[in-house]
Amino acid sequence: MKETDTDAKKPRPFLKWAGGKRQLLRELLQYRPKKWGCYHEPFVGGGAVFFDLRPERAVLCDSNKELIDCYIAVRDQVDKVIHALKKHHHDKEYYYQIREQNPDKLNPATRAARMIYLNKTGFNGLYRVNSKNFFNVPFGRYVNPTICDESNLRACSAALQHIDILCSPFENVLKRARAGDFVYFDPPYVPLSFTSSFTSYTEGKFSMEDQTLLRDVAVKLKNRGVFVLLSNSSAPAVMELYSKGFELIPVSATRLVNSKAKGRGKITELLIR
Repeated sequence: MKETDTDAKKPRPFLKWAGGKRQLLRELLQYRPKKWGCYHEPFVGGGAVFFDLRPERAVLCDSNKELIDCYIAVRDQVDKVIHALKKHHHDKEYYYQIREQNPDKLNPATRAARMIYLNKTGFNGLYRVNSKNFFNVPFGRYVNPTICDESNLRACSAALQHIDILCSPFENVLKRARAGDFVYFDPPYVPLSFTSSFTSYTEGKFSMEDQTLLRDVAVKLKNRGVFVLLSNSSAPAVMELYSKGFELIPVSATRLVNSKAKGRGKITELLIR
């Protein structure tokens, strides 16, 4: 079979996302299993690991409904998403007009295009909503951002074909994962300091109780024979949570998405398995 342009082009995340893993892929993927059944990613975010692996069988989940709807639209209606995205342009006044739209009143392709547009042109690639669940990130400081990367969107759509994409809480992976599967967890990180915020990118909060539940889910999966890999910060609370029955691997990362410049730069994160 002749290789097409889409086949030849390796997809990259079509959204910027806090905690995205593109820069850590080489180190992270050293710890993947040599083979597995189904790949599960309960906090898909930007999907960097999925798009690099491109597994034939996968279940991608997130609790952010707008994010999941965007993935589904790119998978199922990429032509319509591209058509809608090409109508957008880089302008401050226009940005705020689009930001004020209620996404629930838009069709799936238009809603996905809106999310991608705001993500590419909003301040520092943040996704943040207010208490009423309205996107509230200010206009970004870009000169000429790439709003519509058509070839990459098509490559992403091709990789997402036949992949299950669900809006679902992370603990539901227990209902799906079987022995021999591979589960990668990339949750909101435990903050390195009490002044750090690791919940402002999601509609709901991710508490230490949630972090403990995640650890318990990981234990149950490992006991079932599922290969588990997690990412998190190197906060003492994380090291304590995973002190028994897990291997903690420190890696150096560059934090690129943060509302404050001092929140960006080199930090130590943990891979946990």
